[in-house]
Amino acid sequence: MVRRVAIIGAGVSGLASVKCCLDEGLEPTCFERSEDIGGLWRYTDSTDSGRVSVYRSVITNTSKEMSCFSDFPCPEDFPSFLPHSLLLEYFRMYARHFDLLRHIRFKTTVLSVKKCPDFTTSGQWEVVTETDGVQESHIFDAVMVCTGHFQEPYLPLASFPGIETRFKGQYLHSRDYKDAEAFQGKRVLVIGTGNTGGDLSVELSRVAAKVFLSARSSTWVFSRVSDNGFPFDMVNTTRFNHFFDWLLPSALTKRIRFRKCNSWFNHANYGLASIKSSNFKIIINEELPFCLLSGTIVLKPKVEEFTESSVLFEDGTTEENIDVVLFATGYMFSFPFLEESVRSLFDDNRSLYKRIFPPQLERPTLAIIGLVQLTGSVMVGAEMQARWVTGIFAGWNKLPPARKMMTDVLKKKPPVKRNPSERENLKMSFISYTDEIASCAGVKPNMLRLLLTDPRLALAIFFGPCTPYQYRLVGRGKWSGARNAILTQWERTLKPLRTRVVDDSSDGWCWMCLLALPVALTVCFLLSKYPWPGRSSWAG
Repeated sequence: MVRRVAIIGAGVSGLASVKCCLDEGLEPTCFERSEDIGGLWRYTDSTDSGRVSVYRSVITNTSKEMSCFSDFPCPEDFPSFLPHSLLLEYFRMYARHFDLLRHIRFKTTVLSVKKCPDFTTSGQWEVVTETDGVQESHIFDAVMVCTGHFQEPYLPLASFPGIETRFKGQYLHSRDYKDAEAFQGKRVLVIGTGNTGGDLSVELSRVAAKVFLSARSSTWVFSRVSDNGFPFDMVNTTRFNHFFDWLLPSALTKRIRFRKCNSWFNHANYGLASIKSSNFKIIINEELPFCLLSGTIVLKPKVEEFTESSVLFEDGTTEENIDVVLFATGYMFSFPFLEESVRSLFDDNRSLYKRIFPPQLERPTLAIIGLVQLTGSVMVGAEMQARWVTGIFAGWNKLPPARKMMTDVLKKKPPVKRNPSERENLKMSFISYTDEIASCAGVKPNMLRLLLTDPRLALAIFFGPCTPYQYRLVGRGKWSGARNAILTQWERTLKPLRTRVVDDSSDGWCWMCLLALPVALTVCFLLSKYPWPGRSSWAG
């Protein structure tokens, strides 16, 4: 029987894990090497400690309603997209509300996690920690690793000939970037077109003499602001859209996505992507298209090599007098504190059962939380993982035999190993994954039952945003406020915008009609253009 649980890291995954342990009657002890909670989202000016943190200007890519803890909505006066300071304040509110801080040991580094000699029967772990130079050994019944996937910067210098031997300028990883002040008047090359590369390019373009953005693959750009000014993820991440993605052929859904992207601006004209692209890599950035249009950012292809002060690209073009190269090439994750015999059981998160459990372990008492990249908020996914895991530790949920877990892992694991920094290695559908884990935990809402018993709520869940409150309607951890949170989510979204009242006679139903109209037109168009088998047209 698991009682004492070690939790490594007090970021969003660690906080959720502590809370879920308490919900299940377990005894958590969280070890955090820094002096405060928040993990990546606690901004600091210094990078000397080796701790990864966000840059000064960062704002969340997912809205507050889609990113909050499932039984603790963000304050209604918080904006939909949060700067790091407000997000950290939300974490502090969560920790205070559920009294989590007393279970966290700050300034404590985990040095090693090893199986106890009787692990095959007890499942226990020996955890060695260090606080103020003093080492201490502990025995725990289970361990939850909550260190995330922003750990070691991925800096592929070997792939850029001349960067170390000939180039006389400065180069650095985005981890070392805090603000644009040091780049005033310089010619900067940013390598990598992920969310970070896009954000930093835009910010640097305001102070740098010129910014060049090197892309090696197609990138589709979305805005946080979607139809009628609502948050993009709230409009698009719905069970209705998810159902259509499942229903329609993948080639057709990809074509629809490409057309949707190009309705904002033609990505081929900007050199970003083509409808012939084989992938669908998305970044969130409202300002990048304008910066490209105004020339403050120049998009370039893959780098071929560096000289003393210039860069040669694979299309044969050259840019001279480059002062700084900024690598926005992502991160690698590692678990140096885990003993080698355990670490060797999984080379990446795709070797983990449900992206959580090493399936070959004799006892399922080690869980990796938050090591998954979703098309939505990882915070919601991490909390769902923690709920399921703590239910297993407490004996309410069970894992299948190791053989079945390995079969599931091998079935879902792609055969080709990619670049370790490519986040697509981790990326999964937000609704598919959270529903999968919720089903394992017994907390996934039953749509048919809801339709019969509470049709208003069922329609809000199916056609509205897939907010985390949906997973608090049934099962263990059921929250009495979940229904109201779902039915009032749009009110909380609009509340911070009501700082100046204007005369508007439209009511909530008009907003819903405006949102539903494009969907209805799209369905009618698809059914008329692609008739069902045996029908010559939709009307037929």
